[in-house]
Amino acid sequence: MRVRAVDLVDVFVYLVVLGVFIQLFPQVISETFLIALLTAVLLKAVLEVVLTVKKRIVARIRGAGRAWVRAVNVIALLLVLPGSKLLVLELVDLVFGDAVHLGGFFSVTLLIVVLMLARGGVRRLLPRDGA
Repeated sequence: MRVRAVDLVDVFVYLVVLGVFIQLFPQVISETFLIALLTAVLLKAVLEVVLTVKKRIVARIRGAGRAWVRAVNVIALLLVLPGSKLLVLELVDLVFGDAVHLGGFFSVTLLIVVLMLARGGVRRLLPRDGA
């Protein structure tokens, strides 16, 4: 497994966004900078897996020839969307325990949306050949 420059940029962006959330939302807590950095790395890993799963499901929906296959995949997508937020909450709790608290379902949802928007914005600024 090779770490690309864009992956490091993603972790940096996630760390900055997480730091902003720690400052602005009292329910989002990280005890130390190192724990926040490790949380950003964990978020990067989890969100990459979730994005891969979502892309595969969407590809199945688009390629489905039968309505029931499309319906099953739409249901799967509807389960993955909130399930990914619960997965993030549980993994952070499992790995970091009381050292990190990301709030509840809605604050994690907002955090993930902002992470993805910030990631997309920064990636648009990066040169294409460096990724």
